[in-house]
Amino acid sequence: MTGMLPIASLLLAAASPPLARLPAPQRAIAPIISPSWSDEASRDRVGEARDVIRLAGIRAGMTVADIGAGGGYYVMRVAPVVGPRGRVLAQDIDAGTLLKLQRRVAKARLRNVTTILGNAGNARLPVGSTDVALMVHMYHEIAQPYHLLDRLRTSLKPDGRVVVVDIDRPSEQHGMPKALLVCEVKAMGYDLVNITDITQGYVAVFRPGKRPAPASVKACRA
Repeated sequence: MTGMLPIASLLLAAASPPLARLPAPQRAIAPIISPSWSDEASRDRVGEARDVIRLAGIRAGMTVADIGAGGGYYVMRVAPVVGPRGRVLAQDIDAGTLLKLQRRVAKARLRNVTTILGNAGNARLPVGSTDVALMVHMYHEIAQPYHLLDRLRTSLKPDGRVVVVDIDRPSEQHGMPKALLVCEVKAMGYDLVNITDITQGYVAVFRPGKRPAPASVKACRA
């Protein structure tokens, strides 16, 4: 069923541990300048979604969270892959963007998509819901990445994973250096599974490991 996430699910998401005292990122936060990264036709021509879906291990029956879903490029391409037994959680921090995405989803008659309004430090996904959390060409725009990653682990299934797609360049240039990304995500207790170059950047896959004590987390420097 399409639509905003039911209130009961939002309460489950809110039941995750209180927001920890974690550092602010020691790098530039890129401004959100568009709900879409590049145009969809050019992304299709180079096979970006195909490569990301394959490298993320997305398959039928999974629940995939598209964090920072924007205009819905990945929502429209992942929903048919996970199929009627799967689910796409289309998350964004802008209510207007989500409303437009709801209309697009309804027009396409996708019944396995739910939209979720989150914030900079909390994706607000239901607890234990997600097989794959995708962050595509938007990690460099997250104002509170350490907080978001900390809260995100409660939303993952036991074998869930976080998948980041970005370009290996400074964050102020709307990219994310590989080494800096790995440092930030590992600082929050995630283990790097692999990182693979694709035509439109790279795909980094992480699994949650031991959650660090918040006071021990130090911000990585660019």
